[in-house]
Amino acid sequence: MLSNLFENGTESARVAWSQLPHSDEGELDGAGLLSTTTSDRNGVESLDYEVIENYAYREEQAQRGKLFVIFNAGVKWFFALLIGIGTGLAAVFINISVENFAGWKFALIFNIIQKSYLAGCLIYILINLALVFSSVYIITQFAPAAAGSGIPEIKGYLNGVDVHGILLFRTLIGKIFGSIGSVGGGLALGKEGPLVHTGACIASLLGQGGSTKYHLSSRWLQGFKSDRDRRDLVTCGCAAGVAAAFRAPVGGVLFALEEVTSWWRSQLMWRVFFTSAIVAVVVRMAMGWCKSENCGHFGSGGFIIWDISDGQEDYSFEELLPMALIGVIGGLLGALFNQLTTYVTRWRRNYLHKKGNRVKIYEACLISVLTSVISFGLPLLRNCTPCPDSDPGFEIECPRAPGVDGNYVNFYCSKDKEYNDLATIFFNTQDDAIRNLFSAKTIHEFSARSLLTFLVMFYTLAVVTFGTAVPAGQFVPGIMIGSTYGRLVGIFTVNHYKKLNIEEGTYALLGAASFLGGSMRMTVSLCVIMVEITNNLKFLPLIMLVLLISKAVGDVFNEGLYDEQARLKGIPLLESRPKYEMRKRTAREACGNQKVLSLPRVVKVADVVSILRSNEHNGFPVIDHTRNGERLVIGLMLRSHLLVLLHSKIDFQHSPIPCHSTGGSRAIRPNFSEFAKPVSSKGISIDDIYLSSDDLEMYIDLAPFLNPSPYVVPEDMSLTKVYNLFRQLGLRHLFVVPRASRVMGVITRKDLLIEEETENSATMELQSTSVRGQRHERRRSAAENGGDLERPLLNGLLVQHQR
Repeated sequence: MLSNLFENGTESARVAWSQLPHSDEGELDGAGLLSTTTSDRNGVESLDYEVIENYAYREEQAQRGKLFVIFNAGVKWFFALLIGIGTGLAAVFINISVENFAGWKFALIFNIIQKSYLAGCLIYILINLALVFSSVYIITQFAPAAAGSGIPEIKGYLNGVDVHGILLFRTLIGKIFGSIGSVGGGLALGKEGPLVHTGACIASLLGQGGSTKYHLSSRWLQGFKSDRDRRDLVTCGCAAGVAAAFRAPVGGVLFALEEVTSWWRSQLMWRVFFTSAIVAVVVRMAMGWCKSENCGHFGSGGFIIWDISDGQEDYSFEELLPMALIGVIGGLLGALFNQLTTYVTRWRRNYLHKKGNRVKIYEACLISVLTSVISFGLPLLRNCTPCPDSDPGFEIECPRAPGVDGNYVNFYCSKDKEYNDLATIFFNTQDDAIRNLFSAKTIHEFSARSLLTFLVMFYTLAVVTFGTAVPAGQFVPGIMIGSTYGRLVGIFTVNHYKKLNIEEGTYALLGAASFLGGSMRMTVSLCVIMVEITNNLKFLPLIMLVLLISKAVGDVFNEGLYDEQARLKGIPLLESRPKYEMRKRTAREACGNQKVLSLPRVVKVADVVSILRSNEHNGFPVIDHTRNGERLVIGLMLRSHLLVLLHSKIDFQHSPIPCHSTGGSRAIRPNFSEFAKPVSSKGISIDDIYLSSDDLEMYIDLAPFLNPSPYVVPEDMSLTKVYNLFRQLGLRHLFVVPRASRVMGVITRKDLLIEEETENSATMELQSTSVRGQRHERRRSAAENGGDLERPLLNGLLVQHQR
C-alpha cells in the first residue's frame, strides 16, 4: 500500500487511500512535488520535522551563542526529568485506583456470596457496569481521542503524521480516568497501552508549556516550538509509559526504539534512558510508601511484577520441542487475533459507531454485562477440586481466605478443603490471574478442561472488547491468553516426561511471550520486558526462541497489531522498507502529469487568499525571475507560514517590488517562533483571518520567510531511493527537478569533517589528500605554468568522488 502513495499523481494517491476504511487522502502538491500531506478535513496532517532555514531562522540562530546551546541542552534534560516524574505519578494513581476498586469489589462480593450467590452476581454485574459506564461516558462526551490504546496514533505521530486531538489535555484526563473505569470494570483489556499514550500526552503538554484552553500553562516551560523537539519529548514519554506500566525501564527504552520511533539519535537515547530511570525511581518510592498500608487495597498486585525467580531451575533438551510448539501456537493465535480484531474493528467503525455516541455507550455496557456474567457464571458450572496435600515447606494456602489474592480460590464449593480452579483465573483481577498462572510449585492446580474453557472464552472476549470506546491496552490480555495455552502445554509436558523439575508456570511464561510476539511482532523489547517483569534471567534464551518462532509464523499471515490498527484508522505510516515495486519506478513517474501550483516571490494578498481557499495543499514552490527572464525556484513556502503572514499583516507592502533579500530592511518582522503550529490545535485557518479590501490589494515578499534550501531529487531517481530519503530525513515535501546541467562541486566525507588545527601527522596526512589540498596544489600549478585552472579542478573533483 505504501508504494501506491507515490503512484500516478493526485487521483491515484486518493484511490490508494480510499481503499482503507476512513482513510485520510494523501495529497500530491502538483507534478514535481512529492509530499505526505493529508487533508485537514479528516483530522490528519503531516508534521514538519525538517528545519525551515529561512532568514528569520538564521537571524535567530545568529543571536544565540554557546551559552544558549548549553542552556537548551540543560532544559531538555530538565524536561526529561519532569516527564519521568509526571508519568510515574500518573501510573501510580491509575494503579492505586484500579487496585482499590478491584479490592473493594471482590471483598464485597466474597462477603455477599457467603449468603447468596445470586445477590453477589447481581452486585458484581452492577459494580462493573457502573465503572465501565463511567469510562465510556468520559470517552464519548469528553475525550474521543482517548479511546483505544493510543499506540498506533503515537506511532504515527513519531512517523510524521499528526492525528488531531491525540495529545490534548482532555485526552490525557480521559485516558487516565477512562483506564481506571475500564480496567477496574473487569473488561478483557489492560492499562499498559494507555499508559504509553499517557506518557506521550504528558511529554507533549510539558513541551508546549501546558494547556492554554484550561488556563494551566506556564510561559517559562514553553521552550520547544518545533515539531522536531516535540518528537523527542514524545519519544521520552512513550518509553516512560512502558517503564511505568511494567516496571521495566530498559524495556521501555527498547520499546521506543523498536516499535514506535522512526528516527533515533544517540543523544536521544541518553535522555530516554534517563526518563525511564526516573520513572523506575518514582514507582519504587510509591510502592515503598504503600507498604505502610497507606494505599488501601493496593498491595503486591499493584504494579506488574510476576516474580518467578523461585521457579524451574533448569531445562533439558527434550523440552525444546514443546517450547518450540508454544512459539508456533503463539504465532498462529496472534495472527488470528490480529485478523479477527481487524474484521471486528472495520465492521464497528463502518456500521455500529456511525450511529452515534449513544450506541457506543450501549455497546460497552453490553460487553461489560456479558463479561461479568461469564466470569461469574462459568466457575459455577465447574466442579470444585480437593486441595493438594501440602508439604511442610509449602507456603501457599489452600483454599485462600475470601477476598485475599492468591491461588486456590474457594468459589461455590461445598467442602472447606476444596477450590475452584476456573474461578482462580476467571473471578479475579487479570494481574492476579497471571500471577496464579505463572506460579511455581503448583503442579496440577488447573485442569486442562478449565484452561481450555478459559482460553476460548477470554480469547473471544478480548477480540470483541478490543475497539470499544474505552481506553484499552492489549499487553495484559495477550499475556493472559498466552499463559493459558502455555500452561496447557506445560501440563502435557509434565505428564509426558514424568520429571519433577518441570514447572507448568515456566511454560505459561513462554506462552505469554509467544502470543505477544505473534500479535505485536516485537522481539528485542518484548524479550527484555518479559525478563524484567518475571525477575528471571535464566529463561532468556527460551524467551528469545519462542519470540523468534512466533514472529516468523505470524509474519506469514499479516502485519503486527499496531500496524493493522494504524491502517484501519487511516494513519499513513511510512514503513522502514520500501515496497519492491518501487524499484521499477522513478520520481518523475510518481509525480504524474499534474501541474505544479507555485507562487511568485512577490505575491498579491488577494492571490494568496484565493489559492489557499481553492485547495488544501500545505506547500508551494516559490518562483522568481532572473535578469535574463529565466524562471528560478528559490524555495518552498508552507501554508501555515502564509497564514501567519496574513494574520499578522505587518509584512504587507504597497509595491510589487521585492524588498532586500536578507530581510533586514524591516524593523518589524514576525519572530521565527510565531510560525510554529500549536501542538494542541490545528492552528489558524484561512476562515479565521479578516482582510479588508485595502489589505487584499497589498503585496507580500515571500523571500525572507520561505525555506530557501528544500530537498530536491532528479526526476530519474528511483522511487526506492526517494522513499528512503523521504522517510529517513522526516520530510514533508520533496522537489523533483530535471537533470542538472552543471556541477557546482562535489562533497565527500572529508568535506563534512570539521577538523581542528593540530600537529598530529596523521591529521596532516588526511588533510593533504582532501579536495581542498588538491585545489590548492592545482591553483599553484596553474599560476606557475599559466595553464587552465577550471578544467583540471573539475576533473579532480570527479576523481575524488570516484574514490
